[in-house]
Amino acid sequence: MPIIYLSPSTQEFNYYVNGGTEEYYMNLLADKMVPYLDASGIRYARNTPDMTAASSIAASNAGDYDLHLALHSNAAAGDQAGRVRGSIAFYYPGSARGQWAALLIADALKTIYPDPNRVRIQPTTSLGEVAKVRAPAVLLELAFHDNPEDAAWIKENLDSAARVIVLALTEYFEIPFFETEHRRPGVADVSWGKLNLRARPNLEAPILAQIPDGAPLTVINTADGWHLVDWNGTVGYASADYITLVEGGVG
Repeated sequence: MPIIYLSPSTQEFNYYVNGGTEEYYMNLLADKMVPYLDASGIRYARNTPDMTAASSIAASNAGDYDLHLALHSNAAAGDQAGRVRGSIAFYYPGSARGQWAALLIADALKTIYPDPNRVRIQPTTSLGEVAKVRAPAVLLELAFHDNPEDAAWIKENLDSAARVIVLALTEYFEIPFFETEHRRPGVADVSWGKLNLRARPNLEAPILAQIPDGAPLTVINTADGWHLVDWNGTVGYASADYITLVEGGVG
């Protein structure tokens, strides 16, 4: 299953025009993304508020991530301060995967931002969390925290923003999106060998593990004849035809 490096802003001195900081609200956005990530089987590592952009880049590069996603809010400079609105998803020029992720996230945000024409993607070579990470990367500037309307929109729409961002990530990784987890105990039920646990819900997807017949597992969610399964810490998809749910499990 895919794994991302989730990097909410560590800029504790970037103040919102209506109170609070960029660090606080972007970490809150990341918090609200976590249940959707868990429900959809997207694994993640995450920076901490005491880190910096440089240490976040180093931590990302020390791992093997499928996407680096930095969460920020924006501010305009000079005579434009407080007057600019909109969302920007930055990506590194020449990174087809980064551009695709940025486009999907921007398209998702257009469904909730009050003026979709102000949501766009933009290439950059100057932002470290795009230019200096090994993984395909997106740095999202959700909206302008120095603009009263945008700052209010951010605070009022963190839940919906978290949802549509993760929805975009599931499209990027070609896996189903789930709102919540529906964990149930089950067992592998094959008589001819082992049950393949795959990276996506199709027979062509890479095999992550092979589950022995009778092995206990946890079904997280179900879609189109496939179970999203946690088996000894490995999360992937297995055919529902070869898993027996245990009656009396927690729904």
